Amino acid sequence: MAVDLVVCVATEMEGELLRPHLPVVCTGVGAVNAACGLTRYLEREGARAVVVCGIGGAYPGSGLPVGSVVCAASECYGDLGANSPDGFLDMQALGFPLVSGPAPIYNVFPLRIFPAERRVPFVTVNTCTGDNATAVSIAARTGGCVENMEGAAIAHVATLFGIPAGEIRGISNPVGNRDRGAWRVREAAIAAQEALLMAWRQAGTS
Repeated sequence: MAVDLVVCVATEMEGELLRPHLPVVCTGVGAVNAACGLTRYLEREGARAVVVCGIGGAYPGSGLPVGSVVCAASECYGDLGANSPDGFLDMQALGFPLVSGPAPIYNVFPLRIFPAERRVPFVTVNTCTGDNATAVSIAARTGGCVENMEGAAIAHVATLFGIPAGEIRGISNPVGNRDRGAWRVREAAIAAQEALLMAWRQAGTS
């Protein structure tokens, strides 16, 4: 029998508080691992909904401090497309939808589950941003506030399987010039898991 909700995490640390309470799939880091891990789970076990839980970086201008918890209003493949002399071309500019149909989906996937009060656009990249100029450029181009490496792939798979998806992340670092000393990875992971558990319990009693 399919579970009501499965949680996808990239690393064991991002799911250790959740495992006693919810089914957790540790996919590994990156979009390919995320898509493969969720697909295998859904084909084997089934689920009625999926939520990503983990950490993320805050883009310049997002107003998100380290330690805060936010959920995704949408997910965007931030670097899926082509470079050109006139700038970056996303999948819509190239004319290749990722999901075809009456309302084709290109780079941006809408989400339907919101485990935290604040909702902002998320961006999924294959290469984590490590300099200020790139951070400002991606934020301006996508309108995104939070950078991660798995969310769009999970939303993509959920769309193909016809189930709702959500994403919640604790902010572990500002996105910009790489400074490991400013990171708060474990604290952010704990904050995201605690917020998800609170939302799940409240949903169960409402």
